Amino acid sequence: MQATRLVFYVLGGALLNLGVPFTNLHGATDYRLGPDSERKEGVPVGTVTKSQWTSKVFGGTQRDYWVYVPKQYDPARPASVMVFQDGGNYVDLTKDFRVPIVFDNLIHKKEMPVTIGIFINPGVIPAAATDQTPRQNRSFEYDTPSPQYAEFLLKEILPEVGKSYKLTTKPEERAIGGISSGGICAWTVAWERPDAFQKVLSHVGSFTNIRGGHIYPALIRKTERKPIRVFLQDGSADLDNLHGNWPLANQEMAAALKFAGYDYRFEFGDGGHNGKHGGAILPDSLRWLWQDVVAARAGK
Repeated sequence: MQATRLVFYVLGGALLNLGVPFTNLHGATDYRLGPDSERKEGVPVGTVTKSQWTSKVFGGTQRDYWVYVPKQYDPARPASVMVFQDGGNYVDLTKDFRVPIVFDNLIHKKEMPVTIGIFINPGVIPAAATDQTPRQNRSFEYDTPSPQYAEFLLKEILPEVGKSYKLTTKPEERAIGGISSGGICAWTVAWERPDAFQKVLSHVGSFTNIRGGHIYPALIRKTERKPIRVFLQDGSADLDNLHGNWPLANQEMAAALKFAGYDYRFEFGDGGHNGKHGGAILPDSLRWLWQDVVAARAGK
């Protein structure tokens, strides 16, 4: 049985602080990973290294992050960059997305550029005493419509990773993605700093009124179009709660992007608030997101 979906084209997360997990909620059972999400013989395998970071932008919060470097990386040439919020979820090869495997396969086939992946977990405020619990900073960082998270990336994370690897400064070769609150965070970064990030991938994005993110469809319609290429994914069984209705919010985003003439794609299936649909279509999502860069490098 094939999943029901609507696809729109126009050319021009776990909410830990709020009790809204992004796993095991509803969802069609017919979304399956394809061959580009599996290891293939003869495909070079990139490396993934884990580090920790204490942020000044986010007031001493601590977090893990991972850096994926493809085998084809050449230190003499700047690599494209893709950042993922909830990084542990995207880099884990046992979960829905398996981004390092997908990157390996698509880079090998030249269906996306040589890209360094940066997978960042949300910040945690350390406990003041041993008998206390650390405080999660995820919703504040991800759901707030402000330039602060972009500042965190541009002032802290990218310069730190850039000490070890040569990263592009071209905004059209920088992408950012995430699931749930990480999805709206990805959009916010590009919206605030299109001079730094111009590609967005949002899985079941929380474009709802958690911390005011429901404003985006109206802002998109009333603001001069920004040079952002965006892929949205959601499903009819997504959340409906006091913060809003996720399927309606994502459809509003798609309608606003269409109205404003954005270069966007929207895949609307029948899944829930999880990564099953997004993981199943991740290779196609990335092919679409990066196709302009691939074509430019091929001279097309």
